[in-house]
Amino acid sequence: MTDLVTRARALLDLHAAPEILVLTNVWDVASARVVAGTDGVRALATASHGIAATFGYEDGENIPLDLHLDMVGRIAAAVELPVSMDLEAGYGDPGGTTRRAIAAGAVGGNLEDQMKPLDEAVAAVEAVLRAGRDAGIDFVLNARTDALLRAGAGADRAELLAEAVRRGRAFLEVGAPVVFVPGLVAREEIETVVEGLGRNRLTLISVPGASLPARELQELGVARVSTGPYTQRVALTALQDAVVDMVGGGVLPPGTRTLT
Repeated sequence: MTDLVTRARALLDLHAAPEILVLTNVWDVASARVVAGTDGVRALATASHGIAATFGYEDGENIPLDLHLDMVGRIAAAVELPVSMDLEAGYGDPGGTTRRAIAAGAVGGNLEDQMKPLDEAVAAVEAVLRAGRDAGIDFVLNARTDALLRAGAGADRAELLAEAVRRGRAFLEVGAPVVFVPGLVAREEIETVVEGLGRNRLTLISVPGASLPARELQELGVARVSTGPYTQRVALTALQDAVVDMVGGGVLPPGTRTLT
């Protein structure tokens, strides 16, 4: 337990540091070891989409929780860095799922609000944080609001941003250290949400071809940026490209390295 306490404290401190925390999401032991062994990496996060896809499931709590947790446990045991788990929406029991995630070695996690009534969403956040306290660690909850992701076509962006801030503030008020707003990529909108939540309170996902560089997000006051399912897509894109070359009569990429 001492190790978990230390990892949790380290992960929490990384979110409050002036330097933005960059989390490359992993989906199995091999990807975790490669990322953890890269200079500059200070923590890891799992991707629910990536883990589910590894076992042939669609994202969205379709992978059995036992199987999901087993992979998270294997990842946490394979590295010495803090690991944050994508809890999705908590599998119907955010507190219980968090307790099991901590037992598997995770010291932080994402929790989706799925735009449930705010009192229900806040109660879920409180349940996760309580599970961390009961376990004796500062579980680092990345409280996610889907205010932008679940918006209908043509929705007023100003209203959506205001709702994201409203829900985010509610999560912060009950103890969540940071708020995750997927779907937020425009500089002006990021500035609006940072102003509403405070510096080092907002976390984002980096979207290929759309997001600002991490160094610019840091300047804007973003606490953390992660890669979500996109790192697995990077790996699979490279695999597919290599297969195309081989099937076409070529060779494997000459820059291929041994990674462990």
